[in-house]
Amino acid sequence: MFRSIYKLSTHLNNRCVMGTLSRGIAEKRPSMEKYFKDKSFIVTGASAGMGKVITGRLLGLDAHVFAIGRDIESLPCKAGQKMTKIAVDIGDWDSTYCKILEIGPVHGLVNNAGVAHIEPFLETTQHGWDNTLNVNSRGIVRASQAAAKNMISEKIKGSIVNISSTISERAIPDHVSYCASKGALNQITRTMAIELGPRGIRTNNVNPTVVLTTMGKIAWSDPKKSGPIMNRIPLGRFAEPNDIADAVIFLLSDYSTMINGLNLYVDGGYMAS
Repeated sequence: MFRSIYKLSTHLNNRCVMGTLSRGIAEKRPSMEKYFKDKSFIVTGASAGMGKVITGRLLGLDAHVFAIGRDIESLPCKAGQKMTKIAVDIGDWDSTYCKILEIGPVHGLVNNAGVAHIEPFLETTQHGWDNTLNVNSRGIVRASQAAAKNMISEKIKGSIVNISSTISERAIPDHVSYCASKGALNQITRTMAIELGPRGIRTNNVNPTVVLTTMGKIAWSDPKKSGPIMNRIPLGRFAEPNDIADAVIFLLSDYSTMINGLNLYVDGGYMAS
């Protein structure tokens, strides 16, 4: 009899434990979209390409976007959308810091601004080298310093997403300055993740393969140039701007709160091949 009672008690306890675990596992979370409503984000390089698409996606999620670019008048602004246009040369050390600091606290920063000088190694110019490193590496440091300082002042557990590239790790011809700048960015991101993580600020990279923006379609239209890369992509296509925006939105959201210091490859398997 006592053995039967013991077995029943154990069975009931196990059911109670499993029921508690099941409720925890099955607990409903708010949709990702709800996270962005009425929050503020900065997007650099917002005037065209991936930056323009990312800006549009954030606006569609009812976030306020501080859209930074050189040609900010090209940014559409529909009635009811919350966007502030700011002209900043990300390659300028002082003005980048000052203008982003003036924005005040935000919940996320997307460092998308970038340049590429297509020059063979033996013909790489000082201008091409300096401009690329200034915008793609140094500018990201400066923008992130200002944004992170504002987050820390308000104890915001924010997210910084840097747009890197697969060729930060796998070089291609005629891109020495670009490869160098994105390789540096990978290490910048890891260092930021280590130093800003204890402050509740996550830093991650999105590393695309070729992205078919308007300029990307022109730059990679020659099969002799694009073929060697395409042949190494198992999914058999290049990325679209929305593919990159999907990854950025995920890393900005509270669906990625344990992800820090990551290179997220949006490359169709290119880095695996």
